[in-house]
Amino acid sequence: MRKIIIVLLFSFSSVLAFAQTMNVKGVVKDATSGELLPGVSIIIKGTTVGTDTDFDGLYSLKVQKGETIVFNYLGYKQKEVIVDKETINVGLEQATEALDEIVVVGYGKQKRKDVTGAVSLVGEETLESLKPTDASTALQGTTSGVTVNLSSGAPGAAANILIRGVSSNTNNQPLVIVDGYQGDLNSINPSDIESITVLKDAQAAIYGIRGANGVVLVTTKAGKKNKAPSVKYDVQTGLQNTTRRLDYLNATEYALVLNEAYAASGQTIPFTNVGGLGKGTDWQDQLFNQAFMQNHNISVSGGGENVSYFVSANRIEQEGIIAKEKSNFIRNNIKVNLGIDISEKLKFSLISNFFTAYSESIPGSLLFNGLNYAPTFGVNEDDTNNFLGIELINPVNQLSNVFNETYGSGLEGNFNLEYQPIEGLNVTARLGYKIFNQKGKTFTPIQDYGLGKVFNTPQSSVYQFKTTSTRINGEVFASYNKLIQEDHNFTFTLGTSMQNDYFDGLYATGIDVPSNSIDFAELYLTDPQNIQRSLNSGFDDFRLVSYFTRLQYDFQGKYLFSALLRRDAASPFAEDLRVDHFWSVTSGWKISDEKFMEDNETISFMKLRASYGTLGNYVGNNLYRSLLNGEATYVFDGALVNGRAQGGLANPLAQWETAEKLDIGLDINFFNDRLAVVADYFEESRDNLLIQGFPVSGILGTGAPGGGNPTVNAGTSKNTGGELAITYKALQTENANLNINYNVTYVTNNVTDVQGGAFLEGGEFAIGNPAISRMEVGQPIGYFYGLVTDGIFQNQAEVDAHPSQSDLGATTTSPGDIRYKDMNGDGVIDLDDRVNIGNPQAEFLMGLNLSANYKNWDFSTYLYAEIGKDMVRNFERFLPNVNRPTYYLDRWTGAGTSNSVPRLTNDATNNRLFSDFYVEDASFLRMNNIQIGYSLSSEVLEKIGLSKFRIYTTVNNLFTLTKYTGFDPSINGGAIGAGIDYGNYPSAQQFLLGLNVTF
Repeated sequence: MRKIIIVLLFSFSSVLAFAQTMNVKGVVKDATSGELLPGVSIIIKGTTVGTDTDFDGLYSLKVQKGETIVFNYLGYKQKEVIVDKETINVGLEQATEALDEIVVVGYGKQKRKDVTGAVSLVGEETLESLKPTDASTALQGTTSGVTVNLSSGAPGAAANILIRGVSSNTNNQPLVIVDGYQGDLNSINPSDIESITVLKDAQAAIYGIRGANGVVLVTTKAGKKNKAPSVKYDVQTGLQNTTRRLDYLNATEYALVLNEAYAASGQTIPFTNVGGLGKGTDWQDQLFNQAFMQNHNISVSGGGENVSYFVSANRIEQEGIIAKEKSNFIRNNIKVNLGIDISEKLKFSLISNFFTAYSESIPGSLLFNGLNYAPTFGVNEDDTNNFLGIELINPVNQLSNVFNETYGSGLEGNFNLEYQPIEGLNVTARLGYKIFNQKGKTFTPIQDYGLGKVFNTPQSSVYQFKTTSTRINGEVFASYNKLIQEDHNFTFTLGTSMQNDYFDGLYATGIDVPSNSIDFAELYLTDPQNIQRSLNSGFDDFRLVSYFTRLQYDFQGKYLFSALLRRDAASPFAEDLRVDHFWSVTSGWKISDEKFMEDNETISFMKLRASYGTLGNYVGNNLYRSLLNGEATYVFDGALVNGRAQGGLANPLAQWETAEKLDIGLDINFFNDRLAVVADYFEESRDNLLIQGFPVSGILGTGAPGGGNPTVNAGTSKNTGGELAITYKALQTENANLNINYNVTYVTNNVTDVQGGAFLEGGEFAIGNPAISRMEVGQPIGYFYGLVTDGIFQNQAEVDAHPSQSDLGATTTSPGDIRYKDMNGDGVIDLDDRVNIGNPQAEFLMGLNLSANYKNWDFSTYLYAEIGKDMVRNFERFLPNVNRPTYYLDRWTGAGTSNSVPRLTNDATNNRLFSDFYVEDASFLRMNNIQIGYSLSSEVLEKIGLSKFRIYTTVNNLFTLTKYTGFDPSINGGAIGAGIDYGNYPSAQQFLLGLNVTF
């Protein structure tokens, strides 16, 4: 009986155990991208029993209910799951911490914690949140020390990038390197970018004469070996609007203002019956429109044992918010990134990006005319009697005569071979290329807008051009890494680079287009005998040969040192001035690795670093030799014949600018890396600034037609500033997280020397005013140079007591006119009283990013601010009968009525001279982006057969807080002449809906 009971108990236990054993299966994916993860180790906790995921990320394992299975994969956080069901799908999160991120530093890579220079990194997550049309704008507000301003808000307009401010009076644009070849950010599909690294200090000297303005290193996405094919589709579509309309007078207000001005001058008033005018035509309503945009992107990536691949296609269509039928942009991209392991030691990769870009554009005068054209005219009514003057026309009719289109196509990329003959030695050979073809057409029909209008065109014409740009860049470099006695780590890099940029173009204009129609606007159809027919060409051939070397050393991983040297020889300069050497040294000390920091529970990481060195800035071409691009008239057989002569005077001593950079930085993390702070102080001295049109003796013949003064290395400037970047992981739980990123940059510029005390001028303001922007000693580059106002004269006694202003041009000053200050104290107000009245470059830059997740919801927002900058309000036309901004409703009409806006009159006054009356504080705070998204859970995705499904809505340029009264305070560009608003095309506000799907 006892034996029977034992057998029954044993049998029951076995049945019970068998009943609790489950065959668990599922799929393991990347929690962020949804990519399948092959080779994931899955172990029953506390045992050695387990399995791995297969090529498709699938697994199957027999486990007893209630046991814990552990998922491990290199580069990802470990995850434990208690078994309570037979299907368990897992999403693993990447474990890469910020300090272990790989940073591209030029001809090499380093972990962020080992970097000794000033570096900023924009990752894929930020690019995914912002979804920019142009990758340049992803740097705005996300990267300390970097300013990104559009030259225009028109679709496809190029961005101006400044790294640590303006240092040169000419070129301040950084060098852009994409996957090892020199490229451009506006030709890349932003969805193809994995990361953007910005080199801001002397470590960029590895790029020699091209590194002074900083270097932007772009790494694009690649496939991964042993990964099943993954298909991603992203679509984004929505509407665009302008963020602002300027306040201008309506028809009734306009008529009353004009009548007052005429009456003040003793003239007959133009509007005898104002009552029936109403509001009239709002020309901004006629020009601004709601515009459509869409962005489609599809990619396929994966790889086998020896091959990886990434292929993508993208199309962006963007209409303009002004005259969308004549202002739009379309870009197409096809990207291929292929990697092949030829053998264990030899690897090959191919990166290729084919792109096309099509755009239609409008003239800058369109919006200018729209602001100033009288609201009393009908929508299609021309000013035939020249009531508004010869420079102003109906903008709607002007738009109907605009035909301007440009098409470009390019192929860029590189071929790359990596060979590892022995352990620690890597030899790389690569050939980079970029071929870009562009053509364009502008058709100008016969136009008649009224008597004597400068826009009138008595003959139709067509202008066409075709250009080809080719860049070939070959590089070979070797890097050898050696660890000696476990304490001394050396990396030595040696290489050479050769580059050839070739350009040629043809430009032609034909007259008398058949039928005055765009349908026949072709050169071969125009009148071949017309003497106004023209043909020109362009040519350039730039060559650069370089050698570079770098030594990186660390002792015990905490004492870091790097030194580099580069030799450049460039063709644009005279033979004995073509070669120069650039160098830098950087160092770092990981204080947190010292023994005295071992027990510090507050500081988890601390590194002190410094860098110093010289870099070059290549500006201009053919400065050392004369070109036959001047004009001349010769006598042949007793007749005058037009020909060519020497153009601008050559300067055989010309050479590149040189930057000397110093940076001292501190990286410090607190509370187990939850709070990270990066602080930098920097100085830059820019020597040998190339000043164009430098004054020389008139006997050299520079005043001849087509001639000009030479470009001379004749100035120096200095930039000083600081950066602070803070990252805080405010909340980190299983279901929610909140991250805060803030950065602020302070930068100032000062010209320290200009040869002979000369100054450089630029920028325009109204007719009759001298240039308003300057570069001279003791001032920032491109500062505004004008008169200083001191309110409004309230009565004749104030006029009589003030120094005479008659030397300014208008002989009579009356109550209600602007009062100017006598800045030099000579008792006379004249143009010698002009001083610095504003700076177009911001003193402070700030960015704030908030990102959060709660379960399946995600949220992010990016804010950007520029503080301490000024802009010139130059979109007003100073003619008697044009429309005016509404601030003239607060004009001076008698003693005590206004001390800021002058009287209205048609008499000659000095009120229209350039002064701080037209300079405004253009500081602003902008919400660049706000986005809310929702992703389906893994359980739902498994049922519908997808790896990822996310829907989101985003708003770009939601609001801008500023005192500036123009359209857009962020539109800026250049150095001398920057910050002058001629009626700039504003950037658009975008309301978008998007979808991300991964198969």
